[in-house]
Amino acid sequence: MVNRRCFQRYATRFPLLLFNGKDLSGWYTFLKGKGKNVDPDHVFTVQNGLIRISGQQFGCITSDKEYTNYKLEVEFKWGEKTFPPRVKNARDSGILLHSTGEDGGFSGTWMHSIECQLIEGGTADIIVVGDGTPKYSVTTTVGPDKEDSSYVYRPNGTPVTITGDRINWFARDPQWKDVIGFRGSKDLEKPHGEWNKIEVIAKGKEITIFLNGTKANHVYDVSPQGGKIQIQSEGAEIFFKRIAVTPL
Repeated sequence: MVNRRCFQRYATRFPLLLFNGKDLSGWYTFLKGKGKNVDPDHVFTVQNGLIRISGQQFGCITSDKEYTNYKLEVEFKWGEKTFPPRVKNARDSGILLHSTGEDGGFSGTWMHSIECQLIEGGTADIIVVGDGTPKYSVTTTVGPDKEDSSYVYRPNGTPVTITGDRINWFARDPQWKDVIGFRGSKDLEKPHGEWNKIEVIAKGKEITIFLNGTKANHVYDVSPQGGKIQIQSEGAEIFFKRIAVTPL
């Protein structure tokens, strides 16, 4: 005889697919200047079993539900198209974790959150998309030198806490330039057009990010510790084929 309570607890540890391969069920859209579920230019579509975010306008898709203590798995690849004001800039997007507050609360575009950056050469950077207060903050260990005013994650470095800006992933090229197609000498991200896998472990007060199987960044004393998930539209075409959450 199966213990129903034990079975339910075990079953919740299977991945929950946040994309069904057919439509954007479980998500809503938000575009700067237009608001919720108003997308006349079809920035957010499902094509051939993939989510396509055109990047034509700034905004995001946002999960209907909030999540705490989970592993998030996302598979993505960049498309070809770019749009003003980032036509010639590095292809840019992001996964916004622990999103809380009002839609568009940050710059009229996104909810306040903790971002796992997706950008050529800087994928796995962590950005505090906050309001400048400790309500949105992270702590980590960093190296002695900054890159473009940003700290760099070092496992055995000196602890710092930030309420804005970013923590660069551990081997981000110090000569990074905001130009389309940029690749650093030690990039974990695969060449343009190939699929990449991001794994985010959000457990308690910690967030750890793996890019294509390698631990790239880690923060602790994270605030807030849960919320919705947003995926950005930020000037570059990007595709997603898997988005899954496993409760921890």
